[in-house]
Amino acid sequence: MASLSDIKRPVETEMREFESYFRRTLQSDIPFFHVILDNLLRRKGKQMRPLLVFLTARLNGTINETTYVAATFIELLHTATLLHDDVVDEASERRGFPSINVMYNSKIAVLAGDYLLAQGLLISVEKQSFNMLGIVSEAVREMVKGELVQLQKTRKLDISEDDYFRIIKMKTAALISACTACGTSSVTDDPETIARMKEMGQNIGIAFQIKDDLLDYTGNGLTGKRDGNDIKEKKITLPLIYALREAGPVERRHIFRLLRKKKKSSKEIREVIGFVKKHGGLEYAERVMKEYSDRAIRILEKYSDSDTKSALTEFIIFSTLRRK
Repeated sequence: MASLSDIKRPVETEMREFESYFRRTLQSDIPFFHVILDNLLRRKGKQMRPLLVFLTARLNGTINETTYVAATFIELLHTATLLHDDVVDEASERRGFPSINVMYNSKIAVLAGDYLLAQGLLISVEKQSFNMLGIVSEAVREMVKGELVQLQKTRKLDISEDDYFRIIKMKTAALISACTACGTSSVTDDPETIARMKEMGQNIGIAFQIKDDLLDYTGNGLTGKRDGNDIKEKKITLPLIYALREAGPVERRHIFRLLRKKKKSSKEIREVIGFVKKHGGLEYAERVMKEYSDRAIRILEKYSDSDTKSALTEFIIFSTLRRK
């Protein structure tokens, strides 16, 4: 498997320039807010979403200023959603650092997220990137809908496999497909090409989320969450859905009793993890994840061989083989 630095190579220069471009958008004339933004910059992640914007732009045309605007808007939106998610989930940590809602409070974290989203909207309007504004606005709407559906379903613990895919298409795949669609629309107006890249992004996003859900059962301490965190929060994901379907009624009722408990002991969480492993939930989720990553790779087969095509293929493989 190629490393992330290998995958970045075709757009290495652009990713470096993006760093300073992104920092400029986070300038603020309010000293207190400037401190918060500095905190956010220090804890940046792997920047996989901007990378996906640049790679899809390079695959379909010539990278230009609109591509930088797209990558910036996507990263601002992603950071805003992380801030809001930490408030909703009452998370105390993000990427090994105390979360903003713990460092300050939930109100400040929500306001910081709102500011970042507003910045993204302003940049796209200033640069008259209205097509991109439409793509991202649709993604935001789908992400909010996905979160609401998940909260409703989690309360009742009645998530079917169809529900699960509906939720992750809205919650995760919507943003990843916005990356590929925005990157492509920054270099071409061809609706067919944009739609094709959006479909590729959706497949990557679904595979990416299934991998995230698998890490909850197979984590090695490198993830941003502890093993069993989804179980603790009553999130029923694909490995568990499959295991519940395969189990007998008595065992299934017992697991549901554990899941409904507000506070679960480490022993109970390990019991649920053991149940999922025993009934083949991890193997099933891995097979489905590979199906979606293969779909994304097949879309790339329409393109001539190039460093960028190879990097995108490796990006998809990296998304499903990563350990955090």
